Amino acid sequence: MRHGGVAIRRVNRVPFSCGWCVRRFELTLLRMKLLRTAKERLIFHLSRREKHVLCDVLKLYPRIPPAHQPLSKAARLPDQEASQRLLDEALAEQRAENKKHLLAWLADPRRFEEDQTGCRLSLSASEIEWLLQVLNDIRVGSWVRLGSPEEKLEAAALNNQTAPDFWAMEMSGFFQMNILEAVGGRDA
Repeated sequence: MRHGGVAIRRVNRVPFSCGWCVRRFELTLLRMKLLRTAKERLIFHLSRREKHVLCDVLKLYPRIPPAHQPLSKAARLPDQEASQRLLDEALAEQRAENKKHLLAWLADPRRFEEDQTGCRLSLSASEIEWLLQVLNDIRVGSWVRLGSPEEKLEAAALNNQTAPDFWAMEMSGFFQMNILEAVGGRDA
């Protein structure tokens, strides 16, 4: 198959609950592009597939397991169990609010302005910060679900159980990297 003069190889997909899993080399086909900065906003162009992948990834939020973040790793604190419960409740409340905000954000018909080749996504500074936090939760939570591997996860370790978490970790990292590069370029 050819696309824009470039040969595209058909990619096998592994189905799972949040859509589909792409093989590692398919990452090179994604090309989220910063179009311009305007009035304190970054405007990106996403292909139709990138929009679909971004929405699929964002729908996975929250991903970090409840009670994963201990109040203290070292010292024993007075009334540590009660304090940990308060932290867990506050984080659960924050995640619920973020999820509600995320669903409204995704449902906004003006969020993605369609064009001939995909869509434009316009983000304010506060939306960028919030979106990076959501993507980071998905990336780190997926890494935790994979067992927090210290070494790079090899393709041989992927199976029907681990592929969805690996996909979510890689795709959320891809979008984080592109947004951070755009922010870095704007600040330079």
